[in-house]
Amino acid sequence: MNMELPVKILSKEKVTHNVNRFQLEKPGDYHFIPGQATEVSINKPGWIEEKRPFTFTSLNSDPFLEFTIKSYSDHSGVTHELSKLKLGDELIVRDIWGAIEYKGPGYFIAGGAGVTPFIAILRDLKTKYMLHGNKLFFSNKTSADIILKEEFEDMLGENFINTLTAREEKGFLFGMINEKFLVKHVTNFGAHFYVCGPPNMVEALQSILGKLGASADSVVFEK
Repeated sequence: MNMELPVKILSKEKVTHNVNRFQLEKPGDYHFIPGQATEVSINKPGWIEEKRPFTFTSLNSDPFLEFTIKSYSDHSGVTHELSKLKLGDELIVRDIWGAIEYKGPGYFIAGGAGVTPFIAILRDLKTKYMLHGNKLFFSNKTSADIILKEEFEDMLGENFINTLTAREEKGFLFGMINEKFLVKHVTNFGAHFYVCGPPNMVEALQSILGKLGASADSVVFEK
C-alpha cells in the first residue's frame, strides 16, 4: 500500500525544552503495533515530500494518533518547522512499518529521542499489567533532556534508570551506556534487549551485548 492520509493537529504540548507531543486526528481503520512508525510530512507547499520517520507514542485504543518529536533548531529542517505548527495545521501520515516490537521481558536501552518506540510499548504493557520484569536504561545529555521522566518513574519505579553524559547531576548516574555500565546493571544477559538511539550507539551496543552473552535473536532494534 501507499497511503497518504492528511490529519489535523488536535493538540500540541511541550514535553521538554525541545520536545513536543502532537495529538492528531486518527484515520479510520489505521492500526499499528506498539513500537512501529510511519513517515510524516507537513501538508504545506514545499514540505509535503519532506518525509521523516516518527514512532507512534499513542496506543491503538486511543481516539487520536500521537507523536513525541524532538526539534532540532540548529537548522531549518522538518522538526524545526513542526515546532512552529499550530492547532488545525495538517500533517500527512503514511504506511506503517518498523521492526521494534515487544517479545518478552527484558531491558530497554534508549539514547535521547530513541526512547520514543518504547513509550507506546511500555504504555501498552501497563494497560495489560505486564510491566513486571522490564527495566529502562535511558541516556541523555542532561536531566532537562529526559523525555516523560515522571511517566516512566510512575510506570517503572526503580526499574527506570537514567544516566547523563554532558555533566554530573545529583540523583543521576553519569557516563555512557557501555560495557562497564551493562556489566554493573544487567543481571540476566539471556533476557530480551530493546535498543534504540543514535546509529553509532545501537551498533556499539549490539557488539557489546553479543560479547556479554546476549543472543542475536534476543536483541531487538530498528534495522
